Amino acid sequence: MMIESAALERRLASMGRVLLGYSGGVDSSLLAVVATEILGADRFLAVIGRSASYPAVQWRTAQDIARRFSIPLREIETHELDDPNYRANPTDRCYYCKAELWGRMGRLARELHFDTIVDGTNADDLTEHRPGLRAAAEFDLRSPLAELGWTKAMVRAAARERDIPIWDAPAAPCLSSRVRYGLTITPARLEQVERGEALLRSLGITGDLRLRHLGDRAMIEVNPTMIPIVRERWADIEPRLRALGFAAVDLDPRGYRRGNMLSPMAQSGI
Repeated sequence: MMIESAALERRLASMGRVLLGYSGGVDSSLLAVVATEILGADRFLAVIGRSASYPAVQWRTAQDIARRFSIPLREIETHELDDPNYRANPTDRCYYCKAELWGRMGRLARELHFDTIVDGTNADDLTEHRPGLRAAAEFDLRSPLAELGWTKAMVRAAARERDIPIWDAPAAPCLSSRVRYGLTITPARLEQVERGEALLRSLGITGDLRLRHLGDRAMIEVNPTMIPIVRERWADIEPRLRALGFAAVDLDPRGYRRGNMLSPMAQSGI
């Protein structure tokens, strides 16, 4: 798939001085690379929001991409875990997280005289459960990829053409997305998820991977092609995950499914 990037370049060039919410995922990485080329360091800045919910592996990827493509970068601390609405983990939890991030980036934009804040939302995201989009609208964010109708497949193709090494990387949402809705978000639970997923990756599990935190239980979701590998390594996996504080560990035989935490079974902890 060949992607004509001129439209994206023109869209970014029309936005004045641009501040990007940058996570190190393929969407925001593509925007960061293109904006750096088109706007330069005087008119563009990528901003990482750091908190306990942001995976360390994602932070390292974001840093690596920034170094490779000379992306101007700044980090800010976000404090969504101080918000009781966020900690309560309702189904619109992402709204409170994004409101915290965009509020802090809005203050930074005013301080540094940036004209526009953008994010990496693509056209496919508009069809999914994304409470954070409400916060983006409230803070007047722009989403150049979605505005141009770029799907995830188009974003990946454009990233591949620009030799962005994570063009085919699986999605990596925040760690809180693994915690069953209604179960309080705590740093300890986020650490359990992060350490558990790092363990699974170290054992050769590739592609989409989620360690769902269901309270006293953990549920492993992987691509169906990875299920035999998990089963082969189960005698190693189960005790090591239990050592993180889970009373029981299960493997979902249906494999990874987007939005699974919204299912009635996941919300009830069954």
